[in-house]
Amino acid sequence: MIPAHLKTDIEADGLTHVLLVREFHKGEPLVISEPASAHTAVAPSDLCLIKLVVGPGNPGPVGAPSTSPGIGIEVWLPRPAAWNGRIHNIGGLGGFDGGQHSSPDAIGWPYAALTAGGESAVSASTDSDHVPTNGAWAINPDGSPARQLWEDYAHRAMHVMAEKTKQIARAYYGKPAHHAYYEGVSTGGRHGYRLAQQYPGDYDGIIASLPALNWAQWVTADVYRSLVVERELSGRYLTKAQMDLVSNAAIAACDTVGGQHMGYVTDNLACTYDPTKDPAVLRVEDGGTNTSPDALSLSQARAINQMWYGMTSDGSAPDPHRDNGAGTALAGPRKWYGLMRGTSLYQAYFANIGYGSSNAHEGYVADQVALELAAPSLANPTFHNASGNGEGGWTALTYQELSHAFDRGTELDSTFGGLASDDPDLSAFKVRGGKFLSWHGWNDEAIPVQGTIRYYDRVLEKMGGAQNVHDFFRLYLLPGVGHMSPNGTSNPDAHPPLVAPGQFYALMVDWVENGKAPDSIIIETPPESPVRRSAPIAPYPQQVRYVSGDPNEASSYAVQ
Repeated sequence: MIPAHLKTDIEADGLTHVLLVREFHKGEPLVISEPASAHTAVAPSDLCLIKLVVGPGNPGPVGAPSTSPGIGIEVWLPRPAAWNGRIHNIGGLGGFDGGQHSSPDAIGWPYAALTAGGESAVSASTDSDHVPTNGAWAINPDGSPARQLWEDYAHRAMHVMAEKTKQIARAYYGKPAHHAYYEGVSTGGRHGYRLAQQYPGDYDGIIASLPALNWAQWVTADVYRSLVVERELSGRYLTKAQMDLVSNAAIAACDTVGGQHMGYVTDNLACTYDPTKDPAVLRVEDGGTNTSPDALSLSQARAINQMWYGMTSDGSAPDPHRDNGAGTALAGPRKWYGLMRGTSLYQAYFANIGYGSSNAHEGYVADQVALELAAPSLANPTFHNASGNGEGGWTALTYQELSHAFDRGTELDSTFGGLASDDPDLSAFKVRGGKFLSWHGWNDEAIPVQGTIRYYDRVLEKMGGAQNVHDFFRLYLLPGVGHMSPNGTSNPDAHPPLVAPGQFYALMVDWVENGKAPDSIIIETPPESPVRRSAPIAPYPQQVRYVSGDPNEASSYAVQ
């Protein structure tokens, strides 16, 4: 039964419009007007869905990517007798985010419904004020920035979702939630960090992982890997076999623990493997011993070192033995970070990660450069706007021109809605009693882990060190793990231990509601894994070191 006053209460602010109120019974397909399929998720229990739109949106011609009625939000409510008194909201999936939340005929995506039905918590998600698309939503038909959409995507949508979820829960159940939690990864991870920075009162506990903290910078730097191919290799991409050959060689050179090859690198800072000096991957013509068709030329090996080191303003990369790129320092020509050695270059280039590929010929990354330089032609041909269409013009950029786009992304932060989510001052969140958990995989194929480490170091510096930060904010780093992929390496037999589904959420609830702070955590390979492994992970900057015994057992390691 829906309270009669619910719609009136929700719409009282004049910006909010209720699109749909609908009940779903346990086992019912989670669809509205769209057809169900064998893969359609079903309601885990009886639920009520409330779909709403919060303005002002961005008026414009029908069909324009920037035209929007407002922030779409889906709130899922368990039956009153089943509600556990919590809110557990879900962040955006990744990339530019988006969804069908503002449509009365479709469900944006089912994760909030599955969370609500599986846990008996109220759960919500939002489309960040646009449908899933490339970057064309971010500019109006006349080419000007769609400032309201940028602001909503940058932070406002997540804050509004928190407010509306609390309001609806109170009206629906006749009492407020006793605790509110947020959980997100990638773009949703960035949103979690931003909530703690700008809206410290929204949530009691935040779990935000794989975060795209410096969006404009890392997306622009993501183009750099592809630009290296354009500039150094005349646009001829390495094959998957070549990418795997060099990445697996790096793993083999750096993955030994206790005399055993783990299949993934556990100490990335110490791995200085250099393919330009490895005869086993170089073709005979370049002084190597590899006679297979997958052998690398010296030029290709140098390009790999550029990708591993990360974006520079001139395309340079130092000798890996002097600087392997795994550190967080940004000095001289270095603009941003590259991938860890052993990370799957193929997944980074060609596999879909979130809503797009990290290959600049696909997905959304080149769109960001077009937005920064106000030149639609730099985007890919999938980018359509009345002021200009994408023509793949990024391929002709020089390293210096891409560096200029990187700097413009920083300069235009206010135009982009205050997109940067890297304020290290979390004192307000700490004072209100908030708790924060985060993890990031060392072999993230999309968002280099160094950006998260750098941010956490800045928090430690700003707030007086680990003793003052660990009492409310803890970061964990996972070797071998990728970006929303259990194995981020090029080795299909890596099988790194993982954070189990719901593991961090359970730890967060225990921390917030029972005062039990997580310390070192044991993670394991999934039950279906052909290799059984367990390992501890510890709050950064603590380190996990092998001591003795079976390197596949957590008891063989110590936290230092």
